[in-house]
Amino acid sequence: MTTFPWVYRAHSLLKKVGLGCLHAVNLACAFHLFKENVGSPCLMDGVSMFPTFDSSGEIAIESIVSYRLFPHTLSRGELISLKSPLNPNRIICKRVIGLPGDTICVDPTGLKAPSTEHIVVPHGHVWIAGDNAAWSIDSRDYGPVPMGLIRGKIVARVYPFGRFKIFSPEITYIDQRLGSERDTVDIKDVASRGVQ
Repeated sequence: MTTFPWVYRAHSLLKKVGLGCLHAVNLACAFHLFKENVGSPCLMDGVSMFPTFDSSGEIAIESIVSYRLFPHTLSRGELISLKSPLNPNRIICKRVIGLPGDTICVDPTGLKAPSTEHIVVPHGHVWIAGDNAAWSIDSRDYGPVPMGLIRGKIVARVYPFGRFKIFSPEITYIDQRLGSERDTVDIKDVASRGVQ
């Protein structure tokens, strides 16, 4: 039986191509796992978080692992990414205004509800709002948001480079003891001043 040299070359070439494809698939899987479980850059667009994020689109870093490992560290004023309660295929960015047990003024601006209306955030939920209250669809529209929809925390704005910023919880809240140990949080301060 005669063997042809091209068979060995073809076998060697197929082996190299197969290994290359396997490495590419491994790399793609590793990237996907990192993006879905650890964190990644994300594009911010829309006017609901203006002036924190411009409507033209900026790039921020989303930290998923920090929230998944330590969900109890979520605090008022933090920027979070979450699945939209109205469209689960869409990821949105909002600011945490109230935590479970807080008494929240539903809409201090009076645009969507009377400014005298208050609600107690139920267990396992948060109250979220956009910094640009006039253009934001948030908890004033759909109520308290289940914490299970939260993906992670927005930790920094990295692009444009001139506006680089590491975010920390920034919020003004009023602690009033109205016969209980709950906090009353006023989102008017956040909506009117934004984060520079």
